[in-house]
Amino acid sequence: MDPDDYAEAVLDTVERIPPGKVMAYGDVAEMVGTGGPRQVGRVMAHFGGGVPWWRVLRADGSPPSGHEVRALEEYRVEGTPLRPDGRRVDMRRARWDGA
Repeated sequence: MDPDDYAEAVLDTVERIPPGKVMAYGDVAEMVGTGGPRQVGRVMAHFGGGVPWWRVLRADGSPPSGHEVRALEEYRVEGTPLRPDGRRVDMRRARWDGA
């Protein structure tokens, strides 16, 4: 199954997120201009392996379910700001606005 136009738009947006920055699923949907967090999550689950998937997470800064260990490794490598608990991204400091 190949990605449709919506999936391509989501993946293009994710590829633009700079190292050390993140977006919530809803942020990606807002930037794409359609859909919502669940639709973005579905695209990422099916087609996200070829893009920096760890840069898309829940609005509370939690990494993608089932991929926490790998995502946290990527955050440390990229210098993504983490919360004091070290298990979540500091969304205030790390959220990318698309600019």
